Amino acid sequence: MIVVPVKEGENIEKSLKKFKRKFEKTGVIKELRRRQAFIKPSGSNRVKKERAIYVQHLQENKD
Repeated sequence: MIVVPVKEGENIEKSLKKFKRKFEKTGVIKELRRRQAFIKPSGSNRVKKERAIYVQHLQENKD
């Protein structure tokens, strides 16, 4: 559970911003989006391989 201490006289918007930041750091939304659809292991391996090729291509062009 996320607890955000609110000081007396502190602006509500500021407290809400603190809460949103803490909530974002927990990674709940990212995890929910990841779990929305099942990706087969072969599919995830393909994505990893494509990403590695892309990064390698970028590094080669950088030099």
